[in-house]
Amino acid sequence: MDNGAGLSSFRRYTWWAVPGTVVCVLVLAYGTWALDGDVPLWARAPVVPALGVHAVAAAVLLGGAMEVRPPVLRPLAGWLVTAGVAAAALAVLPLTQHDYGLWAVAPAVTVAIVAACLSAAGRRWLIGGAVVLALVPGGAVSLASGDDELVYAALFPAGLTAFTVWTVLGPLWAWRVAGRLDRARRLEAELAVKDERLRFASELHDIQGHHLQVIALKSELASRLAEGDPARAAAEMREIRELCADALRDTRAVVRGYRRTTLDGEITNATRVLAAAGVDARTELESAEQLDDSARQLLGLVMREATTNVLRHSQAQHAEVEFRVTGGQARLRIGNDGADPPGATHDGTGLAGLGERLRAAGGELAWERDGERFTVTATLPAQRTQA
Repeated sequence: MDNGAGLSSFRRYTWWAVPGTVVCVLVLAYGTWALDGDVPLWARAPVVPALGVHAVAAAVLLGGAMEVRPPVLRPLAGWLVTAGVAAAALAVLPLTQHDYGLWAVAPAVTVAIVAACLSAAGRRWLIGGAVVLALVPGGAVSLASGDDELVYAALFPAGLTAFTVWTVLGPLWAWRVAGRLDRARRLEAELAVKDERLRFASELHDIQGHHLQVIALKSELASRLAEGDPARAAAEMREIRELCADALRDTRAVVRGYRRTTLDGEITNATRVLAAAGVDARTELESAEQLDDSARQLLGLVMREATTNVLRHSQAQHAEVEFRVTGGQARLRIGNDGADPPGATHDGTGLAGLGERLRAAGGELAWERDGERFTVTATLPAQRTQA
C-alpha cells in the first residue's frame, strides 16, 4: 500500500502489537510447557515443531491482514490450513495432560486470524460459534476423567477465545480505519487542487462567453449583409473588431490579475491543500510586490508543481515554504521530509519543463534528495514591477 504521512510509525506499532505479540505469546505459553519436566516426553516433543509452524503461519497471516483491504481467504488457504493443523496438534497434546488453560491458545489465535479475513457478518458468526465450541473439549475431558474441574475446563477456554479475538482484531481495525482516513485526506487535497483550476477556468469562461457569442452573431449578420448592404456590413465588421479588442483586453486583465496573485495565491492554496492531506506546512515569506508579473507566474507554477509532487509522490509529515528576495535575487524554496526511496523517483517532466522556463528568464530551478528530504529551489532576478 501507499502509506500516507504519519502512517509508517503506526504500521510498525500495529505489527508489533498484533503479529509480534501473538508470536511471543505462543512461544512463551507452549515453550514453557514443552520444557516442563513433569510432562511426558511423548507429549512435549511434537509441540516444538507444531509451535514453530503455527508461529510462522500466524505471523504471515496477520501481516497479510494488515493490508489496506481485508485479505481474501483463497490466496491464504495454504497458510490457513497449515495454521489449523498446527493449532489442532497444539490443542490435543495439552488436553491429554488435562491442561485446560493452555490447549485453547493456538485455536483462539487461529480463530482471530480467520475472523480478520471475513466480513462483519461472517466474523460475528465465527466468533460466536468458536466461543460456544470452546466450552466442549475441556468440559468433555473433565467429565470423562472426573477431575472436578468442569467449570474451569469449560469456561476458561471460552473466555480465552473471546479475549484473544478482541485483542487481535482491535488494533487491526484501528489500522484499517487510519488507512481509510489517510486516503480520504489525500482525496480531499486532490479535489482542492482541481477546484482551484476549475475556479480559474470558470472565471475565464464567464468573461469570454458573452464576447464570443456576440462576435459570432455579428459575424453571421455581416456575412448576410455583405452583398445587399455593404456599408452596414462594414459597420458590423468594425464593431466585431472592437469586440475582439475588448475580449483581448479582458483576457489579459484576467490573466494579469491571476498572475499578480499567482505566487501568494499558490502558497496560500498549497498550505490549505497540504493541511488537508495531513502535512504540517510552515511558511517564511517576504513580500513579492517588487517582482514583475512574469516572475510571479513562474514562481507560482513552481509552487503548484512542488505541491502536487508532495501530494502524489511523498509520505511527508512536514513541509517548509520559504520565499526571500536578497541581493537582487528572488528565491523560492519548498522542502518536505517524506521523499520516496531513490529507486522510486517520480521527478517526471514537470520540474524539468519549469527549469527550462526559469533558465530562459535568467533564473534557475534545482531539486535535490537528501535521505528522506526532498527540496525544490527556484531563483529569479528580482525586477521591480513596471508602473
